[in-house]
Amino acid sequence: GIKTKVDDKWRALRDLNDEEKRRLCTALAEYLLSKGLHYEVLNLVGHVYTLTREDAWTPLRDAREFAVLLNAAGRMDKPGVGIAVCMGDRGANFEEANKILEEYRRTVNKYLEWIAKEPGRIRELENIYVVYGEDYIDDKIVGTISSILSTSLPNPEKPLIVYADVKGGGIAKVSARTVDTVASKGVNLGEIMQAAAEKCLGKGGGHDVAAGAQVPIENMEIFIKLVNELVGKKLADGKLRG
Repeated sequence: GIKTKVDDKWRALRDLNDEEKRRLCTALAEYLLSKGLHYEVLNLVGHVYTLTREDAWTPLRDAREFAVLLNAAGRMDKPGVGIAVCMGDRGANFEEANKILEEYRRTVNKYLEWIAKEPGRIRELENIYVVYGEDYIDDKIVGTISSILSTSLPNPEKPLIVYADVKGGGIAKVSARTVDTVASKGVNLGEIMQAAAEKCLGKGGGHDVAAGAQVPIENMEIFIKLVNELVGKKLADGKLRG
């Protein structure tokens, strides 16, 4: 396998040599193919943006990893730390940002383990999967959870929606994801989220493969039913056109 740590520090993609990158890419491609995600294999290799003025050993060197760090700061309610790092602070705020990133990763892993241990928390309907995060998953992290789970579903041809209650708001926050092959069949999650949410006194929208919504908690079951029906209709229409 590939060594994951050096001197108690986690290695990132930037730390791997060419042979390790080839092995990792091959393993990921084989995994995606085993899940039927043929199109996603083409997206494994892409552009890398290197911020040459940043130290090579930091997560700021790679623009994508920099973005992950900023995303973590925002989702963990520490946006000021991310702003300070963007403004050039490589001292106390940068150290704090790294701690936030580690905490964020632990939190995401905790939620994924919780979903895996509770079979009823992810349910397969006729046309979609639903993760019932309710009051356990932090609503600010549902997007991350849906992105991770959407590529490891038993049937990748079914879109996934994840929702969690917004504390004290009486609202559920919804995140939806699917793959490009489903979008190519006419399924536009942004349009579906908008249509279903508006019928449930909420609001929604987004892109074809990634979208979201906010819906009153008491209307979530109706919302889920509508999304399931709308996805099914779009898939049926796509077959007729094909």
